[in-house]
Amino acid sequence: MTAPVFLAETAALAGAAPGAVLALEGPEGRHAVAVRRLRAGEEIVLTDGAGTGAFGTVAAVEGKDRLEVAVAEVRTEPEPRPRITVVQALPKGDRGELAVETMTETGVDAIVPWSASRCVTQWRGERGQKALRKWRSTAREAGKQSRRLRFPEVAEPATTRQLLPLLSSAAFAAVLHEEGSEPLAAAELPAEGELVLVVGPEGGVAPEELEVFARAGAHPYRLGPSVLRTSTAGTAAAALLLGRTGRWS
Repeated sequence: MTAPVFLAETAALAGAAPGAVLALEGPEGRHAVAVRRLRAGEEIVLTDGAGTGAFGTVAAVEGKDRLEVAVAEVRTEPEPRPRITVVQALPKGDRGELAVETMTETGVDAIVPWSASRCVTQWRGERGQKALRKWRSTAREAGKQSRRLRFPEVAEPATTRQLLPLLSSAAFAAVLHEEGSEPLAAAELPAEGELVLVVGPEGGVAPEELEVFARAGAHPYRLGPSVLRTSTAGTAAAALLLGRTGRWS
């Protein structure tokens, strides 16, 4: 089994080098000591979630929320190319967290919550801020669980109009739609730049939204013969692109 990953402060990793000893404290230290019950000699990885990871072993455990890590190696992952961003319409209930979790585990680089016209759920006020915090927390936890050194960014929620600069600047932009004339599996993909996938709500992308997206360069593509739920479509489409672009090779 690969070593567990814990989130460390960027400043704590700034001076990390083979032979150094780093401290893991606070909630992450408590999870490592009290929940994972790590002991001296066990392997561990500390990351800032932005591409840097310190690989080493537990040197000492102190109390219930602190341990020291003897660093053996420091790795820095470059930003993946091409970058994959998923615009995710707001689902009902906890399906949003499910979508974020599985997309993070799959390898998506950024997630943009989208308030589509047919979304039953709308993020407003403190309720919206709480939901956004849940999505970001889910991305962090899924990033650690999947042993990523670079966690996906979960952006501020966007309206349809606010998405247009993202779509127009993308090297490739696709709206997942069951009536798309071309399969995503056959789409011509660029080798560089950003790939953007738009996932609509359970009620589908409204015709006026499709028109606006098309003017920005995002056209409808279908995934396959079956219709996926909004909470799984982004993960399936991202996996397809990861395989086609060689990021899963």
